[in-house]
Amino acid sequence: MISGLMNFLRACFQPSADGHVYTSSDAGGRQDGLLWYKDTGQHVNGEFSMAVVQANNLLEDQSQIESGSLSLQDSGPCGTFIGIYDGHGGPETSRFINEHLFQNLKRFTSEHQSMSVEVIRKAFQATEEGFLSVVTRQWPTKPQIAAVGSCCLVGVICSGTLYIANLGDSRAVLGRLVRSTGEVLAIQLSAEHNVSIESVRQEMQSLHPDDSQIVVLKHNVWRVKGLIQISRSIGDVYLKKSEFNREPLYAKFRLREPFGKPILSSDPAISVHPLQPDDQFIIFASDGLWEHLRNQDAVDIVQNHPRNGIARRLVKTALQEAAKKREMRYSDLKKIDRGVRRHFHDDISVAVVFLDSNLVSRASSVKSPNVSVKGGGISLPTKTTPT
Repeated sequence: MISGLMNFLRACFQPSADGHVYTSSDAGGRQDGLLWYKDTGQHVNGEFSMAVVQANNLLEDQSQIESGSLSLQDSGPCGTFIGIYDGHGGPETSRFINEHLFQNLKRFTSEHQSMSVEVIRKAFQATEEGFLSVVTRQWPTKPQIAAVGSCCLVGVICSGTLYIANLGDSRAVLGRLVRSTGEVLAIQLSAEHNVSIESVRQEMQSLHPDDSQIVVLKHNVWRVKGLIQISRSIGDVYLKKSEFNREPLYAKFRLREPFGKPILSSDPAISVHPLQPDDQFIIFASDGLWEHLRNQDAVDIVQNHPRNGIARRLVKTALQEAAKKREMRYSDLKKIDRGVRRHFHDDISVAVVFLDSNLVSRASSVKSPNVSVKGGGISLPTKTTPT
């Protein structure tokens, strides 16, 4: 069994000189049209599966799984980091998070010599500040970057504990075995920040009591200032700092009145969950999946099908539902190119992380190979118009 696992790891991953294990082209995922997928991989605490399907002309979703050391120091804690970054207005913010958030987390884990809520909060704050620096630098030549932002969902498994941190409306759902019945129950772990939820609207109104227009119903959709559905994010600097809400930013993003305090927040909701032996797996996904699948439906699919390729199966099921809603065949939906595809569904990113209770309960200092997989690797040439 152990030798088989080692052969699998050797076949999949190529160690680099710095001790990290970077995926080879095949192990790092495969491309099938607008679908990217990595059907199976090994993390410190079990197996994982990832898939991404592109709908926008430029992919705005980014995602990653990092497993092994969670610190810059060899003696630091080990575990697994999962990130789903659902961008809007462009890909710049989600790409920035994908490049910097995990590195910021490792830096603060090293400083504190442990994993904690404070470490995760500081990593989010440093990532927000880093992107603000990018906006400040690019504002004179590329002012529209102030209107680019991203949701940010993170899971960290370390020392038998699961940390969930979230900004926006991506979602993490746990599948937990109920021994008395044998069923696997869906438990939502993340708090969402979308003003379609009444409690989120109330939170915004209590934070901005002097602004009767803080949340408005526009074209039958609740939006913050009539502009955006989420109340927390990385980026979206035009709704956080008044000096970026002016010309030459496009008029549709500019507010009539200057604002003092930030309208949107970058403070993540963080929860801590001691993992139990009956915790089977966690589904991390952008809202593109949850628009078409209920929590329990997604958990049932994972529970009732082979692990290999399970993230791809979830994406396919969501696309089949999207096609059904438009009264079209799934095979026809797949023929629609990026850009136009956005009228039928959003970019969708899914990571399914299985939990092996024997591995989860091990000390976090047990050394494992560092695995790094990024699921935003769809790079397609822009189609030229036929002459």
